[in-house]
Amino acid sequence: MLQYFFWLLLIIAFAVEAWALFDAVRQPAGAYASAGKLTKQWWMIILGVATALGFAHAAAPMGGISPITLLLGILPVAAFIASAVYLADVRPAVREYRGGQGGASGPYGPW
Repeated sequence: MLQYFFWLLLIIAFAVEAWALFDAVRQPAGAYASAGKLTKQWWMIILGVATALGFAHAAAPMGGISPITLLLGILPVAAFIASAVYLADVRPAVREYRGGQGGASGPYGPW
């Protein structure tokens, strides 16, 4: 039962990683530099690796615990943290520089 809970967490983490990658693809490259963040190319590499790791761990069958498994068990956590950093820090900063978007915003910002 506990294995299924952790497997569900891996699937949710993979969904977050895929969302971050999809969002990074949609942002213009110039917005990253304007926001003072890493370039779009670096974020695509980071999030691509994170999404691949997330998929590999979510799709892999649950195995026994070995030293290698424990060592590799930190990789999905690191991948999720990289995606969370993008979504919490980079995405809001980059979205400010995205031209023509923003729905209900006045001359001095959103209302």
